[in-house]
Amino acid sequence: MNALNYHHLLHFWTVAREGGVAAAARRLRLSQSTLSTQLRQLEEQMGLTLFDRSRRRLALSEAGRTAFRYADEIFGLGREMVDALHSRPDGRPLRLAIGLTESVQKLIAYRLIEPALKLPGSLHVHCSEDRIERLLPLLASHELDVVISDVPLPPGAVLKAFNHPLGASDISIFAAPDQASRLRRRFPRSLDAAPFLLPARASALRRELEAWFDKHGLRPTVVGEFDDSALLKVFGQAGVGAFAGPSVIAREIVCQYGVKMVGRTEGPVERFFAISSERRLKHPGVVAISAAARGELFAAAASR
Repeated sequence: MNALNYHHLLHFWTVAREGGVAAAARRLRLSQSTLSTQLRQLEEQMGLTLFDRSRRRLALSEAGRTAFRYADEIFGLGREMVDALHSRPDGRPLRLAIGLTESVQKLIAYRLIEPALKLPGSLHVHCSEDRIERLLPLLASHELDVVISDVPLPPGAVLKAFNHPLGASDISIFAAPDQASRLRRRFPRSLDAAPFLLPARASALRRELEAWFDKHGLRPTVVGEFDDSALLKVFGQAGVGAFAGPSVIAREIVCQYGVKMVGRTEGPVERFFAISSERRLKHPGVVAISAAARGELFAAAASR
């Protein structure tokens, strides 16, 4: 494909934002025929249909929706560049867009992000939660500054990104107070046949737990599986079953959910990573997250 005509791309982006050629022509101060011609030229250059013209109202095709997302990012970055070059003192906060994989527990996520919130000046944090395969394209298109995950980017991944280890924690078992009192006796044998709540199969914590159960010959009775770690703890709080969590946030789990620690496992650990499109972290918020994770949150676990 020839070099992209950004003039035509701007016109496409305006049509998509305004919802039609007539409104976009008024904003751009062009004739509708000129604008329609430029849209057709952009589609011919790309070899794609960007609008579905079979309906009465102009609608984006699937390719058009993808193109619009990129165009929105391109022209958003252009505005930021102009602002930076002119050093406009508009008082806008620094933006930090974070992607969280669904398996990262909410309490860990807050503890990781908290140092960024303490940076001097104002900071606007935007958090998106999804599966890692959906977050990585957003990272590649610079819609996200970082992805926080409990699994690293696999070797040979198509997207160019870099793993920045944040730290690791061993795992503790928790339960409602009455259950915890019973399960503490003969732990970990007490977990055999005991009701247990498990995280989603895709999570690293699930794999670590299952390996630990196998090692000790334990067969807990699985009464629930959860994608949402906070919902899992609510069920644990209600006494439905015991559950696992990182030991580095044991105090927060006990305080927030009114449960008790049953015991600490030996061997299984949960690891956490910051995945970025940069080999060297540059965003002040991401740098603060990484430094505090390594130097504070996971430092005690690393020394054990």
